Amino acid sequence: MQWRNSKERYGWFSISLHWLMLLLLIAVYACIELREFYPKGSDIRNALKTWHFMLGLSVFVLVWLRLLSIITAPSPRIDPELPKWQKLSAALIQSALYMLMIAMPLAGWLILSAQGKPIPFFGLQLPALINESKDVAELTQEIHETVGTVGYFLIALHAAAALFHHYFVRDNTLRRLLPTNSRIISKLVTPPTVVIKNIAVAETEAIGENAFESHLKEQDKQLGLSSVKAAEQLKLDGYNELPIADQRGFLRIIFEVVQQPMFALLIGGGIVYLLLGDRTEAIMLLLFACFSVSITIVQESRSERVLEALRNLASPRALVVRDGKKIHIAGRDVVRGDLMVISEGDRVAADAMLVSVQDLLIDESLLTGEALPVRKSAKDRNLETKLQSAVPKPGGEDLPYIFAGTLVVRGTGQALAHSTGVHSEMGKIGRSLKSIETEQPGLQLQIKSFVRVFAIIGAVIGAVTVLLFGLLRGSWLEAMLSGIALGMSLLPEEFPLVLAVFMAMGAWRISQAHVLTRRASAIETLGATTVLCTDKTGTLTENRMTVVSIVNEAFRWDQDTQAMISDKVKETLETALLACPREPTDTMDLAIHALAEKQIGSNATLFSKYTLVRAYGLRPDLFAVANIVVSKGKENGEAYAEGALEAITELCQLSPERLEIIRKQVDVLGLKGVRVLAVAKAIVPNATQESNLPETPRGLNFEYSGLIGFADPLRANVPAAIAECRSAGIKVIMITGDYPATAHAIGLQAGLDATDVLTGDEIEALSDEDLAIRIKSTSIFARIQPTQKLRIVQSLKANGEIVAMTGDGVNDAPAIKAAHIGIAMGGRGPDVAREASAIVLLDDDFGSIVKTIRLGRRIYDNLRKAIEFIIAVHIPIAGLTLLPLLLGLPLILTPIHIAFLEMVIDPACSVVFEAEQEEDDVMQRPPRDPSSPLILPRRIFWATLQGILVFAILAFVFIAAARLGMPESDLRALVFTSLVLMNMNLILINRSFKASLSRAFWKPNRSLWILFSGVILLLATTIYFPPAQLLFHFDKLHWDDLGVCLATGFFSLLLLEAIKFIWFKSGGKSINTKLPQPN
Repeated sequence: MQWRNSKERYGWFSISLHWLMLLLLIAVYACIELREFYPKGSDIRNALKTWHFMLGLSVFVLVWLRLLSIITAPSPRIDPELPKWQKLSAALIQSALYMLMIAMPLAGWLILSAQGKPIPFFGLQLPALINESKDVAELTQEIHETVGTVGYFLIALHAAAALFHHYFVRDNTLRRLLPTNSRIISKLVTPPTVVIKNIAVAETEAIGENAFESHLKEQDKQLGLSSVKAAEQLKLDGYNELPIADQRGFLRIIFEVVQQPMFALLIGGGIVYLLLGDRTEAIMLLLFACFSVSITIVQESRSERVLEALRNLASPRALVVRDGKKIHIAGRDVVRGDLMVISEGDRVAADAMLVSVQDLLIDESLLTGEALPVRKSAKDRNLETKLQSAVPKPGGEDLPYIFAGTLVVRGTGQALAHSTGVHSEMGKIGRSLKSIETEQPGLQLQIKSFVRVFAIIGAVIGAVTVLLFGLLRGSWLEAMLSGIALGMSLLPEEFPLVLAVFMAMGAWRISQAHVLTRRASAIETLGATTVLCTDKTGTLTENRMTVVSIVNEAFRWDQDTQAMISDKVKETLETALLACPREPTDTMDLAIHALAEKQIGSNATLFSKYTLVRAYGLRPDLFAVANIVVSKGKENGEAYAEGALEAITELCQLSPERLEIIRKQVDVLGLKGVRVLAVAKAIVPNATQESNLPETPRGLNFEYSGLIGFADPLRANVPAAIAECRSAGIKVIMITGDYPATAHAIGLQAGLDATDVLTGDEIEALSDEDLAIRIKSTSIFARIQPTQKLRIVQSLKANGEIVAMTGDGVNDAPAIKAAHIGIAMGGRGPDVAREASAIVLLDDDFGSIVKTIRLGRRIYDNLRKAIEFIIAVHIPIAGLTLLPLLLGLPLILTPIHIAFLEMVIDPACSVVFEAEQEEDDVMQRPPRDPSSPLILPRRIFWATLQGILVFAILAFVFIAAARLGMPESDLRALVFTSLVLMNMNLILINRSFKASLSRAFWKPNRSLWILFSGVILLLATTIYFPPAQLLFHFDKLHWDDLGVCLATGFFSLLLLEAIKFIWFKSGGKSINTKLPQPN
């Protein structure tokens, strides 16, 4: 790191000076605050006052060096630039801080001078600035204290602004001052790698296609933008996205948090303490309020950032050409000038001009309201005059414009993006497509019901407590404190926080398994899934196609024989190659290209002999594609087609006898698990005249050429994953378009029940009632069309199954949407399928689906554990708050003690339990009933029993010690320490539903041990550090009393563990058949 400032960051001298001054300021304020805990005239109090002055004077010296460095080396720029009002406010705050750091030490020097006291400075004696004067000393002292209080707020405001910019705006305000070579600091202050919106609205309106085209080099149109140019364009225009109106910002989160009842109770307690004249406890309660708010804000903001990252993943993707290579990027990263490649099922990422098309139809109903798709053409010279003054608008046939948000219905094309984000047609009309739903899941409704019940109980008991205390003891302010403490102990404010954290972090954990959760309800439903419908290619298999057979009635070639390819085989292979796109993306097309390159020669040379005049895409009524090509210098052309056997035989009009022979060949290949495509070719007279070309391939007289067989190996993890599903009570169904023999062979390899294979034709012949019966005993479905997938899902749902359904095609969207959990393929699936799905499989791996189900069950289990802990832990707190009022004993728990306990409870339920590993039998239980409540009545009883037993032990200790005459401060320390230790026991007990304490104790959970270490450290501080003892009204806990705390804590742990063992043993092994087990 260089010592001078650069344009991007501060040098090491400025950075060191900044952080050194910060540490000194903290020490200055700490000395003056700690001084209040010691009696006047004591040595410690005098020493703290001396250090306060010397450290303050050190700041005074360093501030001049800081100002000098600012003058000689300008500050690095902030990127992006701040608004004017932020610049002004930042300048005012910084100026005030510099004046404070100059004025305050001088004021202290003046006070000591006016008091006639020595003026020490690290062994030196400084001269007095003025003569001794009592009046001047008192006046200066008053000003010094007032300005010092203002300093608190200035420093806090300065720090809050820096953190806000670092974690929420995510600019380089704070990053400029962070050391670059410190791993520890980097981990502490660097936010998680989550993409945050940064929409830069360009100052100019979107420009027309012709004006824009003039700025592009011809090379950019062919090779796409370079990565460097794309990055520059992104910085200039901003992200290709529209603002999200309901995104919660930092201020909105704060506003929502301060409206929470717990915050109001803490503030109320602080006010009562001020009225009682106890300023120290009032300040501490306010600090606890700020801490509580901070925890909530951090967790809420973390959830928002996770959701934002998931939105970015869920947004439509784009295939663009960058640096001459096709790459997939997020739609938000598309920039003006990008060469986009679009195909069937894609959402267009930006307004663009087409430069090449193949049978392209676009659904523009989102912009025009017209239901019928429109045909698109690439720009050519015949349109040049027409487009000279044209403004790109949606609608209209044979125009070269496509628009963001529209859907590719058929065909492929390449287009140059010319308008993005708010400048696209979508942006102009203010439409906003959101990928993450904000519906209220059933869990949220149940949690609201819990909170409502507890809040009503707490409010009634709190009001009664205030009245009884006030009437019986006559002290209404203390009655208010008791009521506030009781309200805090009963208020289940953790419930909503826990749900929000678990849902957001659950979605994040699932994303680590390469699965994107697009709807919160999917996390709830995952654990209830009873049937998992999956396709074969790319999900159960590796989607790594290799041509292994080429077959005709007259010949056969197999890869494993290593035989030379004959001329007839080459002719069939050439037919298949010319039916493929010249730049393939489909795995089967890639396999054909690879074999042809190896056996025939250069594919580019072959393609160069022909001109493509028409391309027919895949249609719902014809599962085949075809290309019409013309040799150079000729008028007649040839058509080449590839597709499903049924489609190709329909085009060739084969005789029944010949068709039977071909089907037997397909069955032979299918027994080996080989996937089959048929190919054909035809002569096309006068192909150069577009009017002579038919609208569909059915208008051509095709001649059958042969079969191409593809091998796609099963994924190695699939058999184990299917076995795991079986043990978890989940039936796996394979639905494929392959032939029955192929599906049967793959099903056997995967470990599916292959006794019955149901085909699409057989489904068509079955009634809904008969299908519902057959589907119960069938695990393999072959030759299934997309419409039949929907019917399968509907039949499963009619049988009462909870269905998860995968799909990777445009026409799979209805079935995906109809399922309880729709699963789209993120790697090869189209955007329309992703939009219909609840979760997206980013790696297209079946094993990831099973991992997701496991995680879904884990999340649900851990949420139940957290809820049970919350119920259990509040009972002893409420009991110890109410017991002294009923028995006339000293008050043990005040708002400040309960605020401390909340510091333990909040992280425990929202962090520790969320990070808990799954139960050993999580995938050995049947799926839970989706209609069952989050917590069954008997589970509530178990949580309540835990709380009552802990309260009973604490009450015994409390009453016994009080009757033995233990002083109030000793008694409070004894009971409070025991309560904290037993709260930690409740965490250990609730870590696992069934595992023994020893097994649960050694289960890895780093968050647990971090929490326990922090709690023990804070507890030791409160009972053995004198200032903290005064604050909490404790006396030093004697070693014998500490022994009592440890003994009662150990006893409560053993008692709860014994009851838990008996409880679950009597409940049986099945977690769903017995009420004691979590459902």
